[in-house]
Amino acid sequence: MTATAGNGQGAAAADQDARRGAQAQQPTEEQVMEFLEQVITDGAAAMAGLCTSLGDRLGLYTAMAGAGPLTSAQLADRTGLSERYVREWLAAQVAGSYVDHDHANDTYELPPAHAAVLADPDVPTYAAGMFTMLQALYGTEDVLMDAFRTGEGVGWGEHAPALFEGTAKFFRPGYAASLVPEWLASMDGVVEKLRGGAKVADVGCGFGHSTMLMAKAFPRSHFHGFDFHRPSIEAARGLAAEQGVSDRVEFDVATAQDFPGDGFDLITFFDCLHDMSDPGAALRQAEHALADGGQCMLVEPNASADVEENVHPIGRGLTSASVAVCLPSALAQHGPQALGNHAGEEPMRRIADSAGLHHWTLTAESPVNRVYALAR
Repeated sequence: MTATAGNGQGAAAADQDARRGAQAQQPTEEQVMEFLEQVITDGAAAMAGLCTSLGDRLGLYTAMAGAGPLTSAQLADRTGLSERYVREWLAAQVAGSYVDHDHANDTYELPPAHAAVLADPDVPTYAAGMFTMLQALYGTEDVLMDAFRTGEGVGWGEHAPALFEGTAKFFRPGYAASLVPEWLASMDGVVEKLRGGAKVADVGCGFGHSTMLMAKAFPRSHFHGFDFHRPSIEAARGLAAEQGVSDRVEFDVATAQDFPGDGFDLITFFDCLHDMSDPGAALRQAEHALADGGQCMLVEPNASADVEENVHPIGRGLTSASVAVCLPSALAQHGPQALGNHAGEEPMRRIADSAGLHHWTLTAESPVNRVYALAR
């Protein structure tokens, strides 16, 4: 056999192997249809999210909670809304299994378990704030497309006000349920200091719900909320006045890297350090501002740096939020780091250590958050 013939047979064999490989990679019809169903389900949920937001903002869920079976006319009367729109909204709610329908009487009812998630902002299971955020996020899609092409960021202030309102509304129930009884209690000596009268800085406070929850629980302590977003600080000041805590709470516009004051017994960062372009500078500022024996509380999303560990609904929501908000916000600040919200514990621990906060302890954990205590 000549060398040329041998090479020809080898090439034919290689081509045959390539064809077999391509055939093996071809999806079955069942696989395609299964994934198509998943995508259609996701798309339908995204479309239905608008109806969920409308139901929350228009008070429809609140009006249905505990009311028993209602006709569309009765619900329209209770809310002062157009019956025709309400009837259409109810049809979508039934299709999504959010609302039950009695065909014989043509009435609709919000089950108590669903009311606990959609109708009462004061319970820890309330989750409707997520849909308020989506108003703003879809509105910045074009700007985000440009950011993908240029590598530039999308600043927090470039979003519509619904993002700020929705973020505050979404996080507040979880903070109300866990901040005082679980998270603060998990840190050595902090509750005792707060009861006696401590000085606290809440960095990246947003609308100030976390600040005011602490202020209500510990009236002898004084609290300073700082955020670089002026509209959020103005909203926080208004809420503090409404809630009667202005005597022990102050809100000021400042970045995490230059907030004023020192001698703080506790400095908190609630779900915000990963949004900063220079988290190291923020923690250095905190280290300088701590009183002797003071601690930092760092609350971060419970998401993993290993992308395969985030394959669950909470992980999907968190990583998607990082694409839409967290990473673009950090990139817009043009600092040395843009972590995203699932960098994991180790990078942040190294940043804290470099900032002089050498003692790092995981003190509490939930499906959504991890809570760390940091000290010199």
